[in-house]
Amino acid sequence: MLLIICLFVGCETMDPGQRPFPTRTAVGGLGGAAAGGLLASAVGGSATGIAAGTILGGLIGGAIGNDLGAADRRQAQQTAMHAFENTPSGTSVPWSNPDSGNAGSITPTHTFQSATGQYCREYQQTVTIGGQQQQSFGSACRQPDGSWQIMN
Repeated sequence: MLLIICLFVGCETMDPGQRPFPTRTAVGGLGGAAAGGLLASAVGGSATGIAAGTILGGLIGGAIGNDLGAADRRQAQQTAMHAFENTPSGTSVPWSNPDSGNAGSITPTHTFQSATGQYCREYQQTVTIGGQQQQSFGSACRQPDGSWQIMN
């Protein structure tokens, strides 16, 4: 499961200068757990399936978060902010860090307005670390200040 955005920021805003990140492993684990649980729930999983998805997502997310450095996270965040704000649904926006060899992409898949009137984007994210590709899914909503916040 790709959790790039979730794995980096959980429910933090997409402005990397706003506040320091928690540890990569913790954020990745939490983001992965959320994505795994939500994905299992979305496909009509049982309580056991949802729990398994949450645990598996947490493990995968923690591993990814541990392997992405600050420069990788910064590039992924900047790419996500740009993709959420400017990219048509279905169009992938890539990022890469030649120093680490890590890369990824984010693809907005659906734009909608929340019950509170916020504009939101569902997305799919892919990250490649050490030749291993992981994917995740989630949604982000535009905040009043124009930043994007990962919702799940």
